[in-house]
Amino acid sequence: MADIKCFNRWSADKITVADLGLSKYITLQPTILPKTGARYAGNRFHKSNVFIVERLASKLMIPGHKSKKHFISSGHNCGKKVLALKIVEQALAKCEQKLKQNPVAILVKAIENAAPREEVISIEYGGARYPKAVDVAPQRRVDLALRYMTQGAYTKSFNKKVKIEDALAEEIISAYQCSAKSAAISKKRDAERQAASSK
Repeated sequence: MADIKCFNRWSADKITVADLGLSKYITLQPTILPKTGARYAGNRFHKSNVFIVERLASKLMIPGHKSKKHFISSGHNCGKKVLALKIVEQALAKCEQKLKQNPVAILVKAIENAAPREEVISIEYGGARYPKAVDVAPQRRVDLALRYMTQGAYTKSFNKKVKIEDALAEEIISAYQCSAKSAAISKKRDAERQAASSK
């Protein structure tokens, strides 16, 4: 079988997920056009079998939800997945141009770095609510990392002169380098700091 490459440009066969907790939940079986037609929609666990680049594109189509309020609305999240895939392809190309590495490997490492390990939930005990630190499930870790990255990219580009593909590439590179410039890394550190104080 011929080696299938992501967007017919980048191979994913030598990429490994270093974080063992996430290895089952980050799928690296590329398709030339990462679009499965939402076959994973009926089963919440099936999305773990979807190629990670497609999951990023799907998250890019719903960047505006924050506490169930749609605070951003633009042409990029109108349901046209082709637009989202073009943005992701251009962002990955910019990552490759800057770091001279396989951009799929950069994305995987960025997700590993940005995935929060602990978060705070609220429990009710005797009529009072208390914050409690809990471990984050691996699939939720990947979801949160992707969500924070897309929301961070949109915040940097919405109503500004920065293009969305530039903002997304910068977000991925910052998360890959564990830089505080990344919105995903900042949110992860905030969540883990709150969890540490709620133990």
